[in-house]
Amino acid sequence: MKKLALILLLATLCASAAAAQTASPAVKEYVKVEAPTIALTHVRVVDGTGASAKEDQTVLLSGGKVQTVSGATFKLPGDTKTIDATGMTLLPGLVLLHEHMFYPAGGGVFHEMPFSFPRLYLASGVTSLRTGGSIEPYTDIELKKSIDAGKSPGPKIHITGPYLEGSPPPILQLHGLGGPEDARKTVAFWADAGATSFKAYNVLTRAELKAAIDEAHARKLKLTGHLCSIGFREAAALGIDDLEHGLIVDTEFYPDKKPDVCPDPTKVSMHLATMDVNGPEIQQTIRELVERKVAVTSTLPVFELFVPGRDATPARVLTAMSDSAKVLYLTSRARLDDPARNQQRYGAPAAPWGKLFQMEMQFERAFAKAGGLLVAGTDPTGNGGTLAGFGSQREVELLVEAGFTPLEAIQICTQNGARYLGIENEAGTIAPGKAADLILVKGAPDKNIADIEKVDTVFKDGIGYDPQKLIDSVRGLVGIR
Repeated sequence: MKKLALILLLATLCASAAAAQTASPAVKEYVKVEAPTIALTHVRVVDGTGASAKEDQTVLLSGGKVQTVSGATFKLPGDTKTIDATGMTLLPGLVLLHEHMFYPAGGGVFHEMPFSFPRLYLASGVTSLRTGGSIEPYTDIELKKSIDAGKSPGPKIHITGPYLEGSPPPILQLHGLGGPEDARKTVAFWADAGATSFKAYNVLTRAELKAAIDEAHARKLKLTGHLCSIGFREAAALGIDDLEHGLIVDTEFYPDKKPDVCPDPTKVSMHLATMDVNGPEIQQTIRELVERKVAVTSTLPVFELFVPGRDATPARVLTAMSDSAKVLYLTSRARLDDPARNQQRYGAPAAPWGKLFQMEMQFERAFAKAGGLLVAGTDPTGNGGTLAGFGSQREVELLVEAGFTPLEAIQICTQNGARYLGIENEAGTIAPGKAADLILVKGAPDKNIADIEKVDTVFKDGIGYDPQKLIDSVRGLVGIR
């Protein structure tokens, strides 16, 4: 035990200079816990590996890292800030892969949220994220620099460049690619500017996608896609690394699908709703994705809000919205229950989203069971009811509804994300030597996943942030900034 204490003391002394660094005044007002050495005592630890919780642990943080996780009793260094975490659970910070710093403004236009979204992400326990496509890539790059420099609060951001979209782009704010060479040059330009990932979108051609993938891979970067003109198996054969949203956007099963053409999404959805996830077509797609090591990103929260009859939107979500954003969202949500509109669009009084949502959950379970790397994201777009942070926690809850155990859902949203990003040695699980990116929650989310929302403190690099202060700072601002 003396040897353990000596090791801890030496580690603390070596790391004290790094730990003593304080955030700027603009960030410091949201800091709840900061000290050269912090000990969380009597805490339950869910380490993100899928293993069962360890009870009554002491977790020592110093120099921005986890120094030790132990169930043994030992003498703490003299300058230790001790937090009695009885009744609380420590989790790895969430590592999520379909995040945005923009939000729908209606009419196919999107507004950047560089103030509210980073705060909501951090407050909800998201300590690392990959943006899943950018409307304002320079804003995202500068935001990352500001957060990394300690000038503004937020998670660690892995930048995805602007959407790689074909011509004509369906969104005014996107550039339409002019062919394979344009795709290659676009990837090269934004990689040089600081992007570390890329995302293909709805209407590009296979030749454009292939050129983008090749350029990204030549730079040892990855490329994901929310595809329509290209089916999942086609994209996998071209070398894509990840596919966003899962089965619900895959057009390859539509009988009238033409090469390099995005078919009518309504017709695709109606056909998909007639299929069986356990049938040979979908199972073949799962096998090919697993064989080619293509990840799939689950984004259940954004689709949940298209399902009529789901639970009412939480008050915290509406409170964060501006008045105009709230009106747009509630109006859009009300339209889901309009039988006349649904009859005109789908040929039935109700949209097929309930069936599709359940199929997506089945698909994700089947993909993971087959050995596929299932990762997770929030996608704060859709009809506007899925917000950064709050929607991130909802993703964990919905994975449990989909049939994963709470421990599996937590692992998908922590270790799996870190594995995809190549930062598994730094983040995604709780272990000595890893970054002290942690969520301290009241309760036991491994037993009751709803406790994931009861965040007491979020640690990023060993500094503990106050989630309520961060949330209070953006009341009424989502949709504005």
